[in-house]
Amino acid sequence: MLSAANLLGRRLRVRGQVQGVGFRPHVWRLAGQLGLVGEVRNDAGGVTIEVFGGGERLSSFIRRLRSEAPPLAHIDDIVVEPLAAIEAPERFSIGASRTGHVCTGVVPDAAVCEACRDEILAPEGRRRGYAFTNCTDCGPRYSIVGAIPYDRPNTSMRDFGMCEVCAAEYRDPSDRRFHAQPIACPSCGPRLWFVRSDGMRGRDAVVGREGPVDAPRAGNGVSQAGGAPPDPIEQAARVLFAGEILALKGLGGFHLACDATNPAAVGRLRSRKHRPAKPFALMMADLAEVRRHCVVSAREAGLLTSPAAPIVLLRRRDAQGLDGVAPGVDRLGVMLPHTPLHLLLLRLAGRPLVMTSGNRSLDPPETDNEGALTALAEIADGFLLHDRGIVNRVDDSVVRVEPGGPETLRRARGYAPAPMSVPAAGTDAAVLAAGAQSRVSFCFARDGQALLSPHIGDLSGTRVLADYERQIRRLEPLFGRPLSAVIADEHPDYASRRFAERLAGERGLPLVTVQHHHAHFAACAAENGLPLRDGPALGLVLDGSGWGGDGTLWGGEFLLADYAGYRRVGHFDAVPMPGGDRAATQPWRNVVGHLHAAFGRGSMRELGRLRALAELPSATVSMQLSMIERGVNAPRASSAGRLFDAVAAVLGIAPLGQDYEGEAPIRLEAMAARAGGGHGAYACELIDGERLRFVWRPLWEELLGDLHRGVPSEIIASRFHQGLVRALVHGAASLAARHGVQDVVLSGGVMHNAVLLEGLRRELSKTGLRPHWHSRLPAGDGGLSLGQAVIGLHRAQRGALSPPARRVATSAS
Repeated sequence: MLSAANLLGRRLRVRGQVQGVGFRPHVWRLAGQLGLVGEVRNDAGGVTIEVFGGGERLSSFIRRLRSEAPPLAHIDDIVVEPLAAIEAPERFSIGASRTGHVCTGVVPDAAVCEACRDEILAPEGRRRGYAFTNCTDCGPRYSIVGAIPYDRPNTSMRDFGMCEVCAAEYRDPSDRRFHAQPIACPSCGPRLWFVRSDGMRGRDAVVGREGPVDAPRAGNGVSQAGGAPPDPIEQAARVLFAGEILALKGLGGFHLACDATNPAAVGRLRSRKHRPAKPFALMMADLAEVRRHCVVSAREAGLLTSPAAPIVLLRRRDAQGLDGVAPGVDRLGVMLPHTPLHLLLLRLAGRPLVMTSGNRSLDPPETDNEGALTALAEIADGFLLHDRGIVNRVDDSVVRVEPGGPETLRRARGYAPAPMSVPAAGTDAAVLAAGAQSRVSFCFARDGQALLSPHIGDLSGTRVLADYERQIRRLEPLFGRPLSAVIADEHPDYASRRFAERLAGERGLPLVTVQHHHAHFAACAAENGLPLRDGPALGLVLDGSGWGGDGTLWGGEFLLADYAGYRRVGHFDAVPMPGGDRAATQPWRNVVGHLHAAFGRGSMRELGRLRALAELPSATVSMQLSMIERGVNAPRASSAGRLFDAVAAVLGIAPLGQDYEGEAPIRLEAMAARAGGGHGAYACELIDGERLRFVWRPLWEELLGDLHRGVPSEIIASRFHQGLVRALVHGAASLAARHGVQDVVLSGGVMHNAVLLEGLRRELSKTGLRPHWHSRLPAGDGGLSLGQAVIGLHRAQRGALSPPARRVATSAS
């Protein structure tokens, strides 16, 4: 030990995304370069550094910790304390991890890095062609971790003992695999094998987690010579070449793949998956291949090649050869290979592949071999399996780049569950926000920080609901704080609400319910860091529908709000939805409701003139009108989503039924985008009163007139979008002036419409208002839980939490 008489000591507590990202070796190398001594170690709070040296060198060390951090690291905070010590160590070392009160971030999975890619594709080397190559800059993280700290015994890699060579790399701080918890090689790591599904169908026994006894340790994507076992990746590629369907175990779940250039194969996958029209995601080998099919900006290229490697929605350059992949829309969802396994498969395939989630309708993507072999047996012709366990299911993220910047449509692999900073509420409370019903996420939050789960799905499916509850219970220990309250949507029939009631009852916690559109507002405001301490902002929230504060259905709302409360100051006219919930999947019902609201008894004449509804018997239409007039199963809703459905339907877009959620408005948006602007705008009537009300009769009069005159559908779609933008901006300017606000918060699922959102951003800015929109979170229900959580924390700060919920009997554990 060295005398510390002439040395200064500091203890640094580093918080953020600093475990499992190569941060400790970064600290070790930096200390060595500056001649400092001490120790760095992981703990439940992040990373703790005890360091000794001269004052200038210590200052440089602290500064460079941030400026030279590893690619996957994100530092939220560094707390520096003086360290009193009689003796300092002789060198700088990396200490063992310690446990305790968890408050560190959970690291998302990261796509294969350039160094590992080069190693995999090199002509020789011990990891040549190895499908599970990784290092501290890439590979599985959240998908394999079960507890904090992120060390190998707390991951599914605990089942694989390291060989001597891997162990030496793992222990060497100068190696890029130092403490890479998933480190592996063909000698000691996970193994890969291929199974034909037709050999399993009708059997009671299936190939389990360990695989066949002769399974090679991993595929290398090259032909095997002599009597060597066949390469699994080559076998999988043959399935694709034959126009068949492949199921492969990916990073956070199974994918289903087929040859995207083979229309018969794409049609076969659609038929077996019961997915007749919803766009499929594509995987392409590299940027050069992507650019042959799509227009790719520098920003889009950056997202494709980033550690998150999301699906990016790109404008088509040439759709030839990709028939049937994304019918009726102008963009293709494309991702690059994000694992070595995908990389090797794409190089062998030599063509774009459909790469969609490996699940049956209403089920979550499969994660384990036995479950996939059973659930996907009637879809896939072959299975590419491995024995590295998936602890946490994670779907692929989806993003899009618009003039206002990147927009997240689905936050999952590569992004979640990285913590997010949110405006502080000044409370010690910790909450769980349960989310909504479809496109669900949940959120754990404490003051200033939120941990948002990956996208989960629609809770209407029993297996998705079970997975939702399982992921909440699995992520809670990683959050590491005892809960003060449970937050839920006000809708009494949401499965998330029922779960929240049950959990609050089990634990004797307060249950806080939050109005749906207020939560949308708060999610966007919090994402944009609006403190809202000095007054409210104006929220414009457009979605399908949500439980309103008055017990009716809302969906086109102007709110004057902060994080503690809201006031409804404007809304779309409430229009009947004949058939209730069926109006969300059968757009023609919304045509009936809107035309009745616009023309009353004269609506039957207008409905009879619509070619798009010609297949409907007049008696069916008359019955819906009668239901509206009698108030039977025709609830009124101020829904923006149903307005888009109605306009799409009269233009012949899926009038009788949508094949997937949002099909009609997505295809309507594509029509408007093809036409561009400059074609005029339909009128809307704004009625001022206690609240500003948007009435659609003038819009329908002009739109139907254009339709009967034979104006092209693309022009009509453009005029509808531009008219809506004009009306909303006029309404926002009027309400902002009346209430003395400048910030306008744009949220709700309809804000995923790029034509609408870009028009609102542009025109609101021209009026001098400050628009705010989503970027890192989905505008729809996928980001709602963040808003619920922030509202819950602010209510806790004001002492507005309700008494503990009554215990509810439950069989859930």
